[in-house]
Amino acid sequence: MRSPLKQMAGTVKTLTNLISPVTVTAHLRSRKSQSNNRSFDVINNSLISRKVRTVRTLIIRSHTNSDQVSGTGGPDESPRRSGFSSFPVLAEPLLSFASSNFLPLALIGGVALGLANPGPGCLAHRYQLSIVSTFGIFIISGLRLRSEDIGAAVKAWPVGLFGLASILLFTPLLSRVILQLHFQPQEFVTGLALFSCMPTTLSSGVALTRLAGGNCALALAMTVTSSLLAILMVPFSISKLIASGLGASVPTEQLFRRLILTLLIPLILGKAFRESFKGLAEFVDNNNKLLSVLSVLLLSLVPWIQVSRSRSLLLMVKPTAFLVAVTMGALLHLILLGFNAISIHCLCAISGGKNSIFAKKENSTALLLIASQKALPVLVAVVDQLGGTFGEPGLLIIPCVAAHLNQIIIDSFLITFWKTKEMPITNT
Repeated sequence: MRSPLKQMAGTVKTLTNLISPVTVTAHLRSRKSQSNNRSFDVINNSLISRKVRTVRTLIIRSHTNSDQVSGTGGPDESPRRSGFSSFPVLAEPLLSFASSNFLPLALIGGVALGLANPGPGCLAHRYQLSIVSTFGIFIISGLRLRSEDIGAAVKAWPVGLFGLASILLFTPLLSRVILQLHFQPQEFVTGLALFSCMPTTLSSGVALTRLAGGNCALALAMTVTSSLLAILMVPFSISKLIASGLGASVPTEQLFRRLILTLLIPLILGKAFRESFKGLAEFVDNNNKLLSVLSVLLLSLVPWIQVSRSRSLLLMVKPTAFLVAVTMGALLHLILLGFNAISIHCLCAISGGKNSIFAKKENSTALLLIASQKALPVLVAVVDQLGGTFGEPGLLIIPCVAAHLNQIIIDSFLITFWKTKEMPITNT
C-alpha cells in the first residue's frame, strides 16, 4: 500500500493534467508512439478547423447585423428604414421643381393664402405693406442695374427704340379692343385693359432673355427705360384709352407723383447705393439668386393683400369666370407675341434683310420677349392709386395675376421649343 502522501501527490498531478491540456499533450507525446502522435495531430487539426468555422460564422452574423442596423442593403433590412432612406430621393424632384418655378408658385400661393385666411392680408393693407413691397422691388432693381450693361445696349439702339414704342405706344392701343368685351364681373375686362397699358416686366423678361441666349444688355436697357418713361406715359394712356370710354376721371397728377415716389425714387436710390459702395456691388453680383427670391417674395405680397381685401367678392364669382379670365390673359400675351414677331419680320425686310440689326438672333429674341410682357408691380401701384375708380381693386388684379403667370409659362415653353429646334443644327 502507498502512503497517504504519495496518494495525495498522485491526485494533485491528475488534477493538474485535467486543467492543463498542454501538459496532457506533452505527457502523451512522451509516452505514445509515432502513430499515436499522428492520430493526435488529426484530432487537433479537426478542433482547430472547427474553431475557425465558428469564428467565421460569428463574423458573417456580425456583418449581417450591421447591415440591418445601418440600412445598407442587408437581406433583413427593415421596410421602415428603407422608406426613410428613399425620402430624400422622392423629395429631390419636388424641391427642384419648386426652385425652377418659384415665381408662379409664390404668386399662386399668395392668391390661395388670401382666399383661405383674409385676416392677415387685411391687416397688412391697413399698415400699407403693399407700398413697402413695391418700393423694395424697385430698390432691388436699382441695386442690380450695371452701368456697363446699359452702355453695351447702345449699339442696338434701333431695336431698343422700336421696343419702347411697342411697349408704351402700340400695345396699349389693344386696351380699346379689350374694353369691347362684355363679361361679368366687368372688372376682369377693365383689369386686362389696364394691364395692356403697363411697361414691361422688371425681372422675369430679362431672366428669360438670358435663358434664351438673347441680348441681356438690350433687354435690361428696354426694361429700365420703359419703367422710367411709364411714369409719364401710363397716366395719360389710362386717361385717354380707358377712362374716356368708361366715363371716369383719372387723377393724373396724383398718379404721376405716386409713380415717382414708388418707382423712380427707389430705382435711383438702389443704383446710387450700388455705385457708392463697391463692396455692395460685389455682394449683389454674387447673390443674384438670393435677391431674385427676395424680389419674388415681395411681389407675392401684392396679390395676397389684394385678394384678402376682396375675398367676399371673389367667392361670389363663378369658377367659369376665373377660367375665362385665365384664357383672356393667355390670349392677350399671344396677341402681343404675334404683333411683335410680325413687326420684327417687317423691320428686317425694310432695313437690309439678313444683314439688318433686327435680324440678329440675340436682338430679335430680346425684343420679342421684352416687348410682349407687362409688369404686374406697376399695375398694382396704379390700381392702388386709382382706388375704386374702375371697380373693386381685387377683381381688377386677379386677371392680371393670371396674365402675368401665363406670359411666363408661355415664354418658357417658347424658349424650350427654340432650344429643341436648334439642337439638330448644333449637332451637325
